[in-house]
Amino acid sequence: MCRNITTLRGLEPPASTEEIEAAARQYVRKVSGVTRPTPATEEAFEQAVAAIARATAEVLEDLPPRRQPPKADPPLRRPEVRTRLAGR
Repeated sequence: MCRNITTLRGLEPPASTEEIEAAARQYVRKVSGVTRPTPATEEAFEQAVAAIARATAEVLEDLPPRRQPPKADPPLRRPEVRTRLAGR
């Protein structure tokens, strides 16, 4: 579905709230086609992000541990992404 959403299960340390919300936000962007919410779409968009983030946190908590960590780090753990976000 979306190549930009990385696996959060099995990370060490476990996925942070910020990482879970970023994945939820990317998912909602993809399925809604809304990349930048407008005043008309912002409330529905943010409610969807919150619901997806809650569901993601629950599933990560309920699943058994992975035997191997994910192959790629989530974007928020990559130095180049952190640098880009700090420059905003």
